[in-house]
Amino acid sequence: MEKETILKQALEVLRSGGVILYPTDTVWGIGCDATDPDAVARVFEIKHRADSKALVLLASDLDMVARYVKVIPQMAIDLVEVNDSPMTLIYPGAIAGEKDAAADRRRLAWNVIAEDGSVGIRIPMSEFCRQLSYKLGRPLVSTSANISGEPTPQRFTDIAEEIKSAVDYACPPKTDTESTGKASQIIFIGLDGEVKIIRA
Repeated sequence: MEKETILKQALEVLRSGGVILYPTDTVWGIGCDATDPDAVARVFEIKHRADSKALVLLASDLDMVARYVKVIPQMAIDLVEVNDSPMTLIYPGAIAGEKDAAADRRRLAWNVIAEDGSVGIRIPMSEFCRQLSYKLGRPLVSTSANISGEPTPQRFTDIAEEIKSAVDYACPPKTDTESTGKASQIIFIGLDGEVKIIRA
């Protein structure tokens, strides 16, 4: 199946509030529109994970990131420009919708945000993921395709059947040519220039 066809099918599901299984630049992920709190709730449900934990998002570029965080510190811009491997940055001051409010495409779903109001966003090395986010026009949720507490699947064949059957659309296994099979770095960037490595 051509990548354009896969993109189109995945986008249809995302736009309708569905949940997909897709390859990222790191591992296979469960994803949805990051501005849709109902879809995000389903992701937590599929993973059997407490919704008090924040989720990593994928954005097509820094311009998209800028629409969903109050300030992008200069250090974050510098890191993105020189980065050559999967890197998730934690930004303070996410722009999020209110709990129990209707989905607002200009704001992130309240349930993707950490308790301190920060949000982790990665501009993926994968062209497929960047296109998916760009064509959707919003960030994507990206959480590993496993039941919470179980090993992270590196390839499609490692994903539990329970996960595969719970999503609305699964990208074909051969689309993971850009996946490294390893989790990304996670770096916190403070507004005052503070840099803290959460995961190397």
